[in-house]
Amino acid sequence: MAIDVTPQERARIDALARSDRPLIVADIDEVVLEFVAPFMAFLESHGHEYRPTSFRLTGNVYFKETGQASEKKAVSDFLEQFFGEHDTWQKPVAGALDTLSEIEQAHKADIVFLTAMPPHHHARRRALLDTHGFTHPMIATKAAKGEAVAELMRHHPGKPVAFIDDLPPNHISVLETVPGALGLQMMAYAPLRPHLPAMPEGVTSVEDWPAAAQAIAEFLAACGR
Repeated sequence: MAIDVTPQERARIDALARSDRPLIVADIDEVVLEFVAPFMAFLESHGHEYRPTSFRLTGNVYFKETGQASEKKAVSDFLEQFFGEHDTWQKPVAGALDTLSEIEQAHKADIVFLTAMPPHHHARRRALLDTHGFTHPMIATKAAKGEAVAELMRHHPGKPVAFIDDLPPNHISVLETVPGALGLQMMAYAPLRPHLPAMPEGVTSVEDWPAAAQAIAEFLAACGR
């Protein structure tokens, strides 16, 4: 599996795989850290704007002076530049840190962050999470997220797992590899939610972290935890 972790995180992730505690796997962008709003501010600083009229970036980024839509290459370049300095733009999603701490303590759960950002930005993102108090291990991968979750469960395949992410393809990937997982869809930037593709069957959409905590508590109670 193509993942990027520090040696210290590798040891922590191996320990999670051997643990039989409930596992909470959380995406980062739009789940733990705001992404859409900071990226919009970043584009504004470069004379462009993102118009959230559909669930895509290409075709929705415009040069403000001319109103012309940016081509795919330009949007990709903006994204790469944004991730190269994302620690100056991104802030925690409201309630994320406190709620994760409550979940960890209340349910004796293991928590790991799983991000699809390019692995070469791993160190910068790791430092940003640490700055805001999110000290749990993080996996950066270009592979399907289901592969990473399966790796985390390789020694304890039957333990309860909750997966929190904003994108349907990631939920599909995880449900294919871990059919009994609780899938929770969360997107911090509310104006984009109506444009999301349909969620796969079995995935529940939650508006915020308190709602996610309630769903996790009910799921773990049903699992006898």
